[in-house]
Amino acid sequence: MDLIYIVASSISIIIFLISLVNLLTTPELKKVFTKSSDLVSILIPARNEEKNIENCIKDCLNQTYQEIEILVLNDNSTDLTEKVIKKFSDKVTLLSGEEVSSGWLGKNWACHQLSQKANGNLLLFIDADVRLKPEAVGYAVTTMKMFDVKLLTIFPTQIMKSFSEYLIVPLMNWLLLSFLPLKLVHKSKKKSFIAANGQFMLWDKDFYFSLGGHLSVKNKSVEDMEFARIVKLKKEKMITLLGGNLVFCRMYSNLNEAINGFSKNFYPGFRLNPTLFLSIFLIISISQLIPFFYWKDLTISVSLIILNLMSRIFISIKSRQNIFLNLILHIFQMIIVMIEAVISVYRFHFGKLYWKGRKI
Repeated sequence: MDLIYIVASSISIIIFLISLVNLLTTPELKKVFTKSSDLVSILIPARNEEKNIENCIKDCLNQTYQEIEILVLNDNSTDLTEKVIKKFSDKVTLLSGEEVSSGWLGKNWACHQLSQKANGNLLLFIDADVRLKPEAVGYAVTTMKMFDVKLLTIFPTQIMKSFSEYLIVPLMNWLLLSFLPLKLVHKSKKKSFIAANGQFMLWDKDFYFSLGGHLSVKNKSVEDMEFARIVKLKKEKMITLLGGNLVFCRMYSNLNEAINGFSKNFYPGFRLNPTLFLSIFLIISISQLIPFFYWKDLTISVSLIILNLMSRIFISIKSRQNIFLNLILHIFQMIIVMIEAVISVYRFHFGKLYWKGRKI
């Protein structure tokens, strides 16, 4: 077996095994509920979210868990976000965001302001594009208590409608479930086993403030992963779940949003030397493409194709994504991984990361 096949086989086998483990063991938000008197402050930073914020607020108001307050911060929006929020003024607390303070990134500053006004002993930060089934908050609170964790975070089931979304959005779960046995985020004390998603983060309030809250990650573009590292460094427990059929999100609505959003978090989330980061993901991507184009040994190439596609099936099932589309688009998605890796490194090091009209 030549070196090309050795590298491709090694990576493909690792991905296959980890994706199989995740298929069998990755925790989802489950339908478990016990009565609780904990007040949950649902905190929603909203910048230019006129298309999403109404549905998000309605979902929060429709929760079966009754002990909640809802705070929404209009983060200097230039669209009709504030007008939409005011429709719920009798049920929701509207905060007007201050201009971003020096040394802070926009979303972190918005979340910090929200946390200062929250009365709950549990703080739930969600993004404005997140959708919640009525039982989601209650089940999350119960799960947090069951596992005795200080932070519960969820990767929502992704809603995709356009071709560009199907090309890029599945890569998030592919990266997550191909290289990290997600159960170890909770089970292992090692800080290398971390994963968190700022779209849904439920905190024990006292612990959150003991870390310094968002002040501790004020200038971090991937603040959710930084929080996860801090929790592990403090030797406290956290748990990372998939949203299952309870928590959903449509992250992007077009190709430009998808490219910008993915590149915004891709490289900064790994905290690696740029050369090492690019080398790792170029090798991984090429190893996934090799068996489709390199036919020196037909048996090995076919075996690797089967192995890689089985991995995609496992991840698609667990992520509740379209299996057929992920199989058909696998080659194109692996090319996009390489392209996004280069874009993310370039934009990060040349100060060209933007989101919601603001420089990151």
